[in-house]
Amino acid sequence: MAEWFVAVILGIVEGLSEFLPISSTGHLIIVGYLLGFTGLKAEIFEVVIQLGAILAVVQLYRHRFAGLLRHDPKHAFSGIRGLCMLALTCFPASLLGLLTHEYIKTSLFGPSTVALALAVGAIMILIVEHFVKSSKTHRVDHLSLMQALGIGCFQCLALWPGFSRSAATIMGGMILGASRSVAAEYSFIAAVPIMIMATTFDMVQNYHLLTRNDLLFIGIGFLVSYAAALFAIKSFLYILRKTTLKPFAWYRLAVAPLIYFFWAD
Repeated sequence: MAEWFVAVILGIVEGLSEFLPISSTGHLIIVGYLLGFTGLKAEIFEVVIQLGAILAVVQLYRHRFAGLLRHDPKHAFSGIRGLCMLALTCFPASLLGLLTHEYIKTSLFGPSTVALALAVGAIMILIVEHFVKSSKTHRVDHLSLMQALGIGCFQCLALWPGFSRSAATIMGGMILGASRSVAAEYSFIAAVPIMIMATTFDMVQNYHLLTRNDLLFIGIGFLVSYAAALFAIKSFLYILRKTTLKPFAWYRLAVAPLIYFFWAD
């Protein structure tokens, strides 16, 4: 199979799934298995193309990120307070990720563990949607520092490949009183710093495995991921205005056994 085609497919998968509550890591692992694209170089490629998805968020929320450079009295999520909120959200998963990085890489990356994470996450989504019926926070600017920290604690669930960072943070936001759309919007914004830290950490450790011949391959994946993420974010926010997270949970439950029975070791 042509390398450029593999790059396009994986870029689409990354861009579409990174910010939906269905686990981009899980889908990349499975599609990589199907395409025969596995190993250390595949893992590095998957990490790098996440930067394309991150760029899509930065573009869509560029005014939010620009607002972090100075305090805006009209927006509480700005200046030092906004930076503190992001720091509180990123800290728990960053610390736990550093402590468990080797274990996660060696023990949790595989179809069977991903299948279990997809199923567990789906059940949690259904539970949250069943019991959380109201919200008190209807704007990102109204989120408190304690809510930001709480969302960060929920984000630790995403260290389990297949669980989904988006699912973890959106559920956490809803449990802590944010509306579905606010939880999703903050999930997108909070993804940027922690994903940049995670991708930089992996790239510093493994950049020596890449050659000049890999640059075009990675570039294609990066651009496709960026375009797919733009589409996915806009579509997801539109969907959340019409319905709940339940369809994503049912999708996860449908995919999980297929992954386990057909691709588990």
